[in-house]
Amino acid sequence: MARDLRITRLRIHQFRWEIPDLGLDYNGFNQVYQPGNVLRTTGYVFVIETNAGITGEYVGGNAASYAQVGMVAHYLLGKNPLERERIYNDVKRALRKFDRMGLGPIDIALWDIAGKLYNAPVYELLGGFRRTLPCYASTYHGDENGGLASPEAFADFAQQCREMGYPAFKIHGWGNGPIEREIATVLEVRKRVGPTMDLMLDPACEYNTFADALKVGRACDEASFFWYEDPFKDGGISQQAHRKLRQLIKTPLLIGEHVRTLEPHVDLCVAEATDFVRADADYDGGITGVMKIAHAAEGFGLDVEIHAPGPAHRHCMAAIRNTNYYELGLVHPKIRRTKPPIYKNGYSDELDAIDARGHVPVPDGPGLGVEIDWDWVKKHEVGVKLYD
Repeated sequence: MARDLRITRLRIHQFRWEIPDLGLDYNGFNQVYQPGNVLRTTGYVFVIETNAGITGEYVGGNAASYAQVGMVAHYLLGKNPLERERIYNDVKRALRKFDRMGLGPIDIALWDIAGKLYNAPVYELLGGFRRTLPCYASTYHGDENGGLASPEAFADFAQQCREMGYPAFKIHGWGNGPIEREIATVLEVRKRVGPTMDLMLDPACEYNTFADALKVGRACDEASFFWYEDPFKDGGISQQAHRKLRQLIKTPLLIGEHVRTLEPHVDLCVAEATDFVRADADYDGGITGVMKIAHAAEGFGLDVEIHAPGPAHRHCMAAIRNTNYYELGLVHPKIRRTKPPIYKNGYSDELDAIDARGHVPVPDGPGLGVEIDWDWVKKHEVGVKLYD
């Protein structure tokens, strides 16, 4: 049956949901706490159907991703969904003039098909060896609205997360804010939680100058931060700038979220522009792409850290030796639920998803191991695109 398996149709379901008390910051890009506001958010479910009645399902992606899926839909129809390596390389080439974001959802859905066909979770197909994953709490950005609005508020939240069991905590600071406040937050959070909690900082490419990045990096040195991520307005891609920063600070850098697929990540390693390597199945060519990056990083003696939560990332992390933490986010002390309630089986990436050790489980069902609540999707659906 596996040799005769063929892709027969693609479906892209668009839905909307609302998040109370969430809004946008100074330029409309960063999501921040905003009491009384309601943020209306768009999401997607991607489905690959086959002639055997087995479907691959993935929740994630964005409008740009699915525009690219449409560009290669004619190629996918009729292909054997188990030939993931062939599809990865053909689609990667086809999208070479774009950012290749469309490859991620395709590959993840193909892995879901394989797991369902062989009645095994994806992590087993990948050679996975862990059943639970240690997490870090990854915050929403700092705000000016009474939420994460001061160094002390970030320290309060870090202390709360440590008491919940989180072994690590990552700060997303303010957009367009004073560097002195960023530095004060780094130092205050370390002072509050003590030496045993791993701390990270992700400015999300907000700092305007090398001097600002260097000042904050030296504060990270003083506070013994675990990593320092994407500080510059370069967009997280400059090999030269990050190599120069590495020469002047001791805190390890985590770079690579904003370059796509395997080869640019390897270039960052060769250029000594990062210490940890970032990867994301949605951004970097799916599960196939993440595992390629993880193995390349392993060859350099480096760890790969997977960006953002989700079932696909839990399966990948379960099968990667050289990785440390699952990113559980974005989270906030005053916003209890931010993600759509789209899964039936209790799967969650909210703040309270961890156990007492600060771990989350790896889904154990066939494929990605999560069941989509299609009744909820239909109720919130605003559009469907079919390719057949």
